[in-house]
Amino acid sequence: MSEPRRILSLPVLFAVLFAFAFTAHAQQTLRVAAAADLQPVLPPILAQFTAQTGIPTQASYKSSATLATSIINGAPFDVFLAADLSFPQRVVAAGLAKESAPTPYARGTLVLWTRNDTPFHALSMNSLRDPALKTLAIANPQHAPYGRAAEAALHHLGLYNTVKPKLVIAENIAQAAQYADSGNAQMGLISLTAALTPQLKSTGHYVIVPRDAYPPILQGAVILKNSLNAEVAQRFLNFFASPAIVHQLQARGLASAK
Repeated sequence: MSEPRRILSLPVLFAVLFAFAFTAHAQQTLRVAAAADLQPVLPPILAQFTAQTGIPTQASYKSSATLATSIINGAPFDVFLAADLSFPQRVVAAGLAKESAPTPYARGTLVLWTRNDTPFHALSMNSLRDPALKTLAIANPQHAPYGRAAEAALHHLGLYNTVKPKLVIAENIAQAAQYADSGNAQMGLISLTAALTPQLKSTGHYVIVPRDAYPPILQGAVILKNSLNAEVAQRFLNFFASPAIVHQLQARGLASAK
């Protein structure tokens, strides 16, 4: 009778081993919820972190609002890198962050971008008044900090009513850049991080939106209270704030938060 009992216990044993292996892997992998404007910037930085520490990473790139909602609903991330301070503050208010306030890590820049094959060769903010402009891509102001900045800039410059019928609303800033680059919109109010990617540098050109036209896009991070890797997450944030990485962020379009 002992042999059948050993055979019947194998599925249970496998289940226990699988659960142990899954938990161990989760504890070894840093899971990053990253704002969409970081998609052109973060992958090589995560690769450097892994090369230095041996710790693997996984990143999910979405709008800051979508990520904040996912975290509040129980998504298993270790660190949240948002495109502003308000969305990680929501996580703090929900009691889901280890800190009492988000840590600023960079300042974003809004630009007006268009393809080289559009009529807007002498691009300026006044190009938004050009009757030839039919479509302008922006990120959804309800979901994306860069979308809120774009909307604020248009109001500040007295252009909102002119361009409102022409707006093409994207889910996040990465999608807004895709709309402009693909021709689904003639122009885009996008992040400098997107405008500096090899693809957009080769296909278009941009001007920087006046910095006093919109509130500062101060980007912030929090470590999540339920993280399986809180010490690793803090180690990553320390690495992320190092002078070498700050220099890389600046070269890719994210100014210092200070």
